Amino acid sequence: MIPIVFVEGTNAVGYGLTGNLARPDGNATGITNLYLTIGARWLELLKQAAPSVVRVALLFNPEFDSRGYVAAIEAAAAAGGVKVVQAPVRNADEIMRTIGEFAMEPGGGLVIVPPVPAFTNVELIFQLATKYRLPGIYPLLGFAAEGGLMAYGTVTADLFRNAGSYVDRILRGAKPSELPVQFPTKFELVVNLKAARAIGLEIPHTLVARAAEVIE
Repeated sequence: MIPIVFVEGTNAVGYGLTGNLARPDGNATGITNLYLTIGARWLELLKQAAPSVVRVALLFNPEFDSRGYVAAIEAAAAAGGVKVVQAPVRNADEIMRTIGEFAMEPGGGLVIVPPVPAFTNVELIFQLATKYRLPGIYPLLGFAAEGGLMAYGTVTADLFRNAGSYVDRILRGAKPSELPVQFPTKFELVVNLKAARAIGLEIPHTLVARAAEVIE
């Protein structure tokens, strides 16, 4: 079988890329871009940005395995007294209906759970978040630059550099089973102040100061 080195595998086991992270049991290994437990961090940052949030909708595609992220967010929410609403969405119509219904009650926020929707649907989420004045956090840094309020995740360029070392080792004779799936060690926060102003939210200066990038 042809060796495969993947990058940005958000849930390598759940999506069937490999059955074992420490010692891949097939022909694929690579770099995952997120820990499943990062979900708790997304919720923490959202609450720091918008302390009034007491309800969060977890937007995820039910056709993929997002249970690890959902479980981590639910555990953190229970500890922090935040109500979690699981919001499975497959297309634009479901996104519009789900967010519209969720926004009928106050104190809401959004967490977009990997794997992220198609970009056209992410743009729709930006629009609806602004319309209903819902603070949200996204798992890919670029989404904050495109219109999302905040994003927290890995730097893609770093992941590809790390993947390059695996490609080199495989070309020199290593087998994927000898190369454990790597986890990222560097995460960054991006804050979009323009998006914050659009929903009437003032993000604390302490949080802005911690961001690797601030979009004015």
